[in-house]
Amino acid sequence: MTDRLYYDDSYLQNFEARVVECVPAAPVAGTAGAWEVVLDQSALYPNSGGQPNDLGKLGEAQVLDVRDEGEEIVHIVDQELKVGEEVHGCVDWPRRFDHMQQHTGQHLLSAVFQERFGLPTVSFHLGEDLCTIDLRGPEPKAEVLEGAQRAANAVLFEDRPVNVRYGTPEQLAEIGVRKEVERQGILRAIEIEGADLQPCGGTHVKSTGQIGLILVRRCTKMRQDWRVEFACGGRAGKLAGEDFQLLRKIGEKLSCAPEEALAAIAKAGTERDAYFKSLRAAMQQLAEARAALMIRETATGANGLRVIMELLREESAELLLALATELARNEKTVALLVHEPTGQLVFAQHASSGKDLAAVLKKVTAAVPGKGGGNKDFVRAKLIEAGRAVEALELARKLVAE
Repeated sequence: MTDRLYYDDSYLQNFEARVVECVPAAPVAGTAGAWEVVLDQSALYPNSGGQPNDLGKLGEAQVLDVRDEGEEIVHIVDQELKVGEEVHGCVDWPRRFDHMQQHTGQHLLSAVFQERFGLPTVSFHLGEDLCTIDLRGPEPKAEVLEGAQRAANAVLFEDRPVNVRYGTPEQLAEIGVRKEVERQGILRAIEIEGADLQPCGGTHVKSTGQIGLILVRRCTKMRQDWRVEFACGGRAGKLAGEDFQLLRKIGEKLSCAPEEALAAIAKAGTERDAYFKSLRAAMQQLAEARAALMIRETATGANGLRVIMELLREESAELLLALATELARNEKTVALLVHEPTGQLVFAQHASSGKDLAAVLKKVTAAVPGKGGGNKDFVRAKLIEAGRAVEALELARKLVAE
């Protein structure tokens, strides 16, 4: 049984311990070997309850992982330690304190969502950059997310004490524990004075002011629940700074101040829609004019069929569909169009032409690999190798002629 020193003192960074067990472990990437070490006591937190494990050192050995295995804490290290020897352990403090900020912030944020908005937390994950909680209930709208962030930060500014409490499930229930657990015996709970009491084995700060700041990011649907992204402390400051720099760069691209970016984006969107509408109209006019010219310049065959082949090079690929559609409006006309730069092709015909363009496309893409489909009167595809566009077009012409 490992004595968990972090239970009573999350700020303990250095400790002495005796090696109880050391056995070879599965290899860890980037190391020559790995060992599983059990100590009589440890201040290193194992991966548990949504909080990642600590890192640090045991003597000269680097701690690669820390696991919770029932009554024991197993440390994965990169050097073998002698059973019975005394070792000095130390905790990677910046990593630990970051986790303490995130975890205590999560307790407070979850309490606010539940008490003020009736949204209980069903899971928590502490990631490398962002943390998430999954809330159960109706979708938390923007005003709910903002309200929860504002209320949680108000508790931070009051710098309330964060205490460790012990008691049976019944004793904790009597003093208002937020989430009841089925496990019996003496439980450890974290109390944020006047705000939350929650069973938890994790590491936490001493007062809410040490959380620093809580920043709620966004909310997305996650099966039947709602996943809220957030960050606390140094992470929140870093993300807020990055957000502003991104907004500043957007403003520079739009030639406006950061606070004017939203209006500038809306204006650009309106102008873009007007441009595309104008472009589509111009493309349609071009297609109609080109189709009329091509019809006049292409003679019909002995059977009255007119086959029009065209390899587009300089034109936009957007012209393919409009031009093929216009050409296929003419009786007994087959249009075989290929856009050489992209390898896109469109085959279309008037129903009176009597060809099966789906069969033609199948044979073309068998010889010149590509993907596409359609029906007997209209098909579209894209060649895997755009440089074989001429070959595909010539093959299509031969197949239609047959």
